[in-house]
Amino acid sequence: MASTSVSRVVPASPQKVWDLVGGFDALPDWLPYIPESTALEGGRVRRLANPDGDVIVERLVHFSETERSYTYAILEAPFPVTGYLSTLRVHPVAGRDDVAEVQWSGRFTPDGATDAETEDLFARIYRDGLEALHQALSA
Repeated sequence: MASTSVSRVVPASPQKVWDLVGGFDALPDWLPYIPESTALEGGRVRRLANPDGDVIVERLVHFSETERSYTYAILEAPFPVTGYLSTLRVHPVAGRDDVAEVQWSGRFTPDGATDAETEDLFARIYRDGLEALHQALSA
């Protein structure tokens, strides 16, 4: 099993960040790579579309408002992995109420690719996503 984790400090309070990213169906609000999200099964599943027309279907497996985190599994995607499980979490930064640390991590089994290739792929996705989040909060 392979894994990767990326974190980034962003210019907003943890609650403001969570208000933006905490909705399981909220990716289009801050992630340009995902312009469309459709909530299914009462919001427990999201069907995403990327600009290339690829479909990604994910299921929410854990949600915590108090911990400002959620974990999801990929059910369908064009990625060379199986058993994908990822967590998005917003942390406070000690002594600061005007910034937050956002951590995006995942673990998965490569399928037709190496551990390093899949770890690099998701590290790039997470890094680009957190950069987009930083930009959205800076605007």
